[in-house]
Amino acid sequence: MSLSKVATALAAALVAVGAAVAAQDAGIPGLRALISDITPPGIDNGVRESDPPREPRPNALDRAIRDPLPFVRGSIIVKFKGGTAAASERAMLARAGASTTMETPTYSDFNIASIDESADPEAVARVLAAQPDVEYAQARYRMHPTFVPNDPLYSMQWNYPEIDMERAWDLNPGATSSVIVAVIDSGIAYRNELARFNAPAWGLRGGPSFPALGQIDVPFAAAPDLGGPDRFVAPRDFIWNGNDPIDLDGHGTHVAGTIGQLTNNGVGTAGMAFNVRLMPVKVIDSLWDDIFRSPNEGTDDVVARGVRYAVDSGARVLNMSIGRTGPPSPVVQEAIAYAVRNGAFVAVAAGNDFEQGNPVEVVAQFAPLIQGMVAVGSVGRDRVRAYYSTTGPYIELVAPGGNQRSGGTAGGILQQTFDLGFVETYTGGPSRYGAPRFDVFQYQFFQGTSMATPHVAGFAALLMQQGIKSPAAIEAAMEQYATDLGPAGRDDQYGYGLINPRAALRGMGLVK
Repeated sequence: MSLSKVATALAAALVAVGAAVAAQDAGIPGLRALISDITPPGIDNGVRESDPPREPRPNALDRAIRDPLPFVRGSIIVKFKGGTAAASERAMLARAGASTTMETPTYSDFNIASIDESADPEAVARVLAAQPDVEYAQARYRMHPTFVPNDPLYSMQWNYPEIDMERAWDLNPGATSSVIVAVIDSGIAYRNELARFNAPAWGLRGGPSFPALGQIDVPFAAAPDLGGPDRFVAPRDFIWNGNDPIDLDGHGTHVAGTIGQLTNNGVGTAGMAFNVRLMPVKVIDSLWDDIFRSPNEGTDDVVARGVRYAVDSGARVLNMSIGRTGPPSPVVQEAIAYAVRNGAFVAVAAGNDFEQGNPVEVVAQFAPLIQGMVAVGSVGRDRVRAYYSTTGPYIELVAPGGNQRSGGTAGGILQQTFDLGFVETYTGGPSRYGAPRFDVFQYQFFQGTSMATPHVAGFAALLMQQGIKSPAAIEAAMEQYATDLGPAGRDDQYGYGLINPRAALRGMGLVK
């Protein structure tokens, strides 16, 4: 079994054991503390190409230690119709079995209502949603990452020649710093620091228990090939409620590399729009976030707030290599519509669950309803739909996401992220379990629609820098000039086809 499969199995089965710290412990001093921001630079361990292929992450993966259910207990999301009197709101909440007091989080136009911990959030939300003055009500569902030049490793990046990026870069060499791309994900390895966490005991349901590590000091470093501190704009962490969205997983860092890895600098790999500025917005909790008992999880409301924050803070391209299956999410749909109305193009991963019954991807399914939002499927280097890539009527474009079944390890998408041997210390079992390090890096091949989506976000940044400011116009240009794959015309596997940046840049008549 590969390390990724072991990690996935662990993450899916985690439960709290021993004296586990509850969610309200977020208020205890020392849960997470910055010890120093003067630390050594990150260590680059080169390319990791000898590992067996890593499976893409299924959207249904539940990383939460605290509860194996797909939603958070004890609260729901609700939005009342405009003009509803406060007394009427309280009465409707009471009839549904919810608390009559509500919280309105920052960067939201909805409320969080408390319910009894033993109550079924889905059932309470259904009762509340049926009330006449309720616009919507839903459980707080958890979201997850959706896996799957002269730079010396560029020859291993088959994904760029596949979409004719070399000739596209002749027309637009990597956009400019005037374009801000938000990476709404698990965070980014964007700064050096030493942080102190408390790691209580945890374990597997019906399996081994992992010991408490107690208070540990964990080193973090900026990814060496991603850029200096002036590269990053308005960082925000909605998992730990702060302005330091450090990555405890590696997913967000890998995704950010495809969007904007430094390029033509004689180091490592290349990125699509290598001159843009990046906005790290952390809305997804990793396994280590859960072990350290972060106060929030990657629920729908947290993701919605992250989307609104990004556009309110100046991002004009949003990359969402995240998602889930299950019931609809009006709170996320409204947040994405808000982003597009305010001038931000949104690229969303289509999902990796084709072989798990091909369920509808909840976030991606909004794409046909919102012009300026694109759901992105994945192809391998043979331009054939990757085996994991979800299909459906909401698929609008495809991009290289890798297919390691047909291409081996190097059939994935190569970018710099953490050396996972220093991160996934739990894969060796309790006897080898220890504190992680987030200051050691490698260039790793990942696959998934998560890896396809940042190609589209980078493409959008190029078009935006060329003068197409309307998100709907960006989507229209991408679809008009896409390379048709599969049956003629739009289809449920490839949408309008494989992105073709060169054709779009030329076809819009913006460059000569």
